[in-house]
Amino acid sequence: MKPGARIAAAIEVLDQIVNRYRPASDALNDWGKAHRFAGSGDRNAIGGLVYDALRTRGSSAYLLGETPRAYVIGSLAYQGATAADVSALLTGEDHTPPPLSDSEMARLTAGLPADAPPWVKGDYPEWLHGSLSRVFGDRVVEECRAMSARAPADLRVNTLKATPEKVLSDLASLGATPAPFVPEALRIAAPIGGARIPNLQAEEGYQQGWFEIQDVGSQIAAALAGAGTKMQVLDLCAGGGGKTLALAAHMENKGQVYVYDADRTRLMPIFERINRAGVRNQQVLRAGDRAALKALGPRFDVVLVDAPCTGTGTWRRRPDAKWRLKAPALADRQKQQREVLDLAQTLVKPGGRIVYVTCSLLPEENSDQVAAFLARAPGFRIVPYGDAWCAALPGEPPVSADGSTETLLLTPASHDTDGFFEAVLDS
Repeated sequence: MKPGARIAAAIEVLDQIVNRYRPASDALNDWGKAHRFAGSGDRNAIGGLVYDALRTRGSSAYLLGETPRAYVIGSLAYQGATAADVSALLTGEDHTPPPLSDSEMARLTAGLPADAPPWVKGDYPEWLHGSLSRVFGDRVVEECRAMSARAPADLRVNTLKATPEKVLSDLASLGATPAPFVPEALRIAAPIGGARIPNLQAEEGYQQGWFEIQDVGSQIAAALAGAGTKMQVLDLCAGGGGKTLALAAHMENKGQVYVYDADRTRLMPIFERINRAGVRNQQVLRAGDRAALKALGPRFDVVLVDAPCTGTGTWRRRPDAKWRLKAPALADRQKQQREVLDLAQTLVKPGGRIVYVTCSLLPEENSDQVAAFLARAPGFRIVPYGDAWCAALPGEPPVSADGSTETLLLTPASHDTDGFFEAVLDS
């Protein structure tokens, strides 16, 4: 397919996402099934166009209008294409979209006006401006623009089976390099143009359990838990178990890691992952069995609370979620976070630790939740993240993106990770 025809296909897919409320992955898969002539290179390029358009939907709409065509054209300009470049692609011939109108040409040439609102320049929902500006102040546009970039693929070397050197050698042909902050972390750079991240799950090393796909920010969260070889540890909101596997590796397969999640579907992948990783010190509790969980009592040295959240820190990877998020969903997540923190308090032993983690940028889910918990639970105190870092990770602790010296906020702009909030609370 020619580049212009790929643009037309991306516009068609975006119409399904925006106007028919289809998940992006489903809309792309259905388009591929209905257009068997499109090769893998075409499908990859169309997927990249679609996700890029979703990342910059806000600024594109402000510049050109609320249409799938505007979103794609605007994203091309966002990535550096000139009005002339775009015009050359849109000829109206050979299955390409109609040519640029005079208005579109003029707007593309002028670009975003200097007085555009910050939520337009930063490509985030207007209703979140108050929350995000609370966190980032006058850096809100810079921080949120970074959330509109493509993300790399981060890997965690499973030290129960391999070394970073071994996995680096195995993935050298894919361009793997050491990632920042964590010795076991590797990275494959974000794709450019029509390229895509390699299918890492098809690699022999993945099948052998030598590595897991896990963002560096998530790896840092597991490290800050400070889990040791003789400890009793609970991963309270385990989901698919990425942090569970990291905890087991830190513990060298000793002690015990209990694994719980309220949702059976989220927990289901953990069994295959545990076997592949060679983890032997886990106890997987029945999903949703709150009575069995409470019966364990306050026995745990560490309770990791990877709390349900809005996922605003993952907008690079899930750009369609950025525009679907609504205020009621935030309120629901805050309620769930309060409940899970209160549950964790009943399960940690005296002198134990709660590690509260979200993949969110919003203070309502992060610092506000920690402050409210400490008011309810005066027996707990914040361990400054720098102290936890020095006990668990090499190098100097990074500066938190929100300027805090107590809790750590990681972001793409400040740390080249996904957005993660981490608070260490000792009793």
